[in-house]
Amino acid sequence: MFIDEAKITVKAGDGGHGCIAFRREKFVPRGGPSGGDGGDGGNVVLVADPQENTLLRFRYDHIFKAGRGSHGQGSNKTGKRGADIEVRIPVGTLVCDEKTGEVIHDFTDPQDRFPIAAGGRGGHGNAHFASSTNRTPSRAQDGLPGEEKQLKLELKLLADAGLVGYPNAGKSTLISRISAARPKIADYPFTTLEPQLGVVSIGMDKSFVVADIPGLIEGAHLGHGLGIQFLRHIERCRVLLHLVDVSGLSDEDPIVEYKAIRSELAEHNPELPLKPTIVVATKMDAAVPSKVKKLQRWCRQNDLDMIRISSVTGEGLEELKNKVFLKLS
Repeated sequence: MFIDEAKITVKAGDGGHGCIAFRREKFVPRGGPSGGDGGDGGNVVLVADPQENTLLRFRYDHIFKAGRGSHGQGSNKTGKRGADIEVRIPVGTLVCDEKTGEVIHDFTDPQDRFPIAAGGRGGHGNAHFASSTNRTPSRAQDGLPGEEKQLKLELKLLADAGLVGYPNAGKSTLISRISAARPKIADYPFTTLEPQLGVVSIGMDKSFVVADIPGLIEGAHLGHGLGIQFLRHIERCRVLLHLVDVSGLSDEDPIVEYKAIRSELAEHNPELPLKPTIVVATKMDAAVPSKVKKLQRWCRQNDLDMIRISSVTGEGLEELKNKVFLKLS
């Protein structure tokens, strides 16, 4: 199951209390205070792990606590520091404060580490308070509490190119032809229920990652269809491949369809329509010539790249892969 949102609570360890003690040794009169300091509490550290690809585990395990520091002891013994805890999250996770909505950290690099909650400082023992005027202090500090935070995690997939378009525009078939991804393919809307990633290879040493985003419909940014759940995954894509069905199987006007999806992207994030875009006319093996000419003419007038493909026959697939790679270079 693909889960891309989660809420968790992190609690750093409390600091240990300082100790009140006095030296009691034979032949050592007036030994003085010997209470040691408490140990510091452990930290909670978030770590980006390339092996993680979903936030599913946080649906069942959502409270994470670091170890508390040990209390100080006599003979000036400092308490043991509390153990840190590492919480592993997928690369591409955005961490926000649940109460304020403030973005705390964006994990875009593998093995990125971020201390999200600091452990409390250990309290001073009475040996710390000895002075020339107070040789036998009988007070010590309590340890400070560790930080506690409620966090919201949002996973945004890291992909170079994103496939967008109406349901049944041919996104799943395309990604299955140009990569090793094997999404569900059928002749009804919303066969893709979660984003799919595929690595597209060009030659021996060239590749890029493409994401198949579940089909968008008009009103997706308001919660219609499945789009609102996955629009965030387009935000990190550097190039958008806008698939438009030009076959007789679709009753939609290709230009109206294109504008509707662009409008949904803009409503979600005004920067999305500004990304480099390639218009991909799909299902050329069953194309309506008038639709193709209309879309091509409109793309030319609006200075947009257009490539005609058929995932069934393979027409235009190599051209598309090379065009995308050129855009990313």
